[in-house]
Amino acid sequence: MFNKMKKLLSVGAVVASAAVLLTGCGGSQQAASSSGSAVQEISGKISASGSTALLPLLKPAQEAFQDKYEKVTVNVAGGGSFTGMNQVAEGSVQIGNSDVNLPDEYKDKGLVDHKVVVEPFVFIVDKANKVDNLTKQQAIDILTGKITNWKEVGGDDQPITLIHRAKSSGSRATIADVVLKGAAFTDNAVIQDSNGAVRAAIASTPGSIGYVDAPYADDSVKVLKFDGVEYSPQNIIDGKYPIYGYGHMYTKGEPTGAVKAFIDYILSDEFQNTQVEKLGFIPVNKMPQK
Repeated sequence: MFNKMKKLLSVGAVVASAAVLLTGCGGSQQAASSSGSAVQEISGKISASGSTALLPLLKPAQEAFQDKYEKVTVNVAGGGSFTGMNQVAEGSVQIGNSDVNLPDEYKDKGLVDHKVVVEPFVFIVDKANKVDNLTKQQAIDILTGKITNWKEVGGDDQPITLIHRAKSSGSRATIADVVLKGAAFTDNAVIQDSNGAVRAAIASTPGSIGYVDAPYADDSVKVLKFDGVEYSPQNIIDGKYPIYGYGHMYTKGEPTGAVKAFIDYILSDEFQNTQVEKLGFIPVNKMPQK
């Protein structure tokens, strides 16, 4: 009887030990799982360069994203759309921001296009200018140097000073594509390296004209109508105002980790539906599908 009881106690001890062991294994797996989650937590550094037209969108996105993911640092610089595409193709940055579709010469570089926003552009002049509207042909003639005095378009007898962007600019490429349709810009122009610099120069230069991304057009300058149509997001959505392009974020290959999370955040409903229009852009999901 004693031996039988001893055997039962031994079996019970084994079962109890096994239960403790299993519980311990489960706890370790949970810890490992938690540890794995910690390892997979979004962290790291993101580098991006390129379009200055996109900076009014990307700077607030950068701040909000870093607040959301405290272990991520995002560095966003300008330099122009083609600079951004060059740098991401070379691997010196992780994201190349651009206002233009990928040109043929970049199509073998392994770049992946992420279309994130609609970018509206406007023509601006100094506030003292009496002209309120330019037809498309008048805009072409000014940009190509055919019209050189404001009196030719209903303004004062005053020379026109064109202030705009360098050839590396996506804003310039958008205007060339949408407005000039193949015609060449005049070389008689003042070149600035960013949308902000163009606006500042026009604000302080009587008789000047240029183009900027709409979010840059503040009270220091006057925005012109184009072909009698005033710029507004709704006029772009309705197809009435034609001067716009798409903002692109190019990556070398499919993005992963923090870079993917940043692009996903900008494309999320959380950002597109609450912040994009406030920042002067148009959500990509509001444009009619062609």
